[in-house]
Amino acid sequence: QVQLVESGGGLVQAGGSLRLSCAASGSTFSSYVMGWFRQAPGKEREFVAAISRSGAGTKNAYSLEGRFTISRSNAKNTVYLQMNSLKPEDTAVYYCAASARQIMQTTTGDYVYWGQGTQVTVSS
Repeated sequence: QVQLVESGGGLVQAGGSLRLSCAASGSTFSSYVMGWFRQAPGKEREFVAAISRSGAGTKNAYSLEGRFTISRSNAKNTVYLQMNSLKPEDTAVYYCAASARQIMQTTTGDYVYWGQGTQVTVSS
């Protein structure tokens, strides 16, 4: 069992940056591939980024054009999402999730544990 708690969301102007954090507890954090997803009102939850168990490998949604960076600290049981050059269309609730798969996954069904989400609002 893994408990995930996101933080760091808020209101930011277009072009600004935010760093989201997701603190994990309850199990061996380094055993899980971690991912970030987001869900805007009226839309399906979509993949943002994933990171391998060691942190050596990452995968980003192509549509993000390299603006977001995922990282993790296994010593701190935390995964991060650095978001730069934010746009109004990045407005969504951002969720972190843990997957027991051995390789990075991009679909929600491959993640078994989810946080409660943190709101990110980007104003124009």
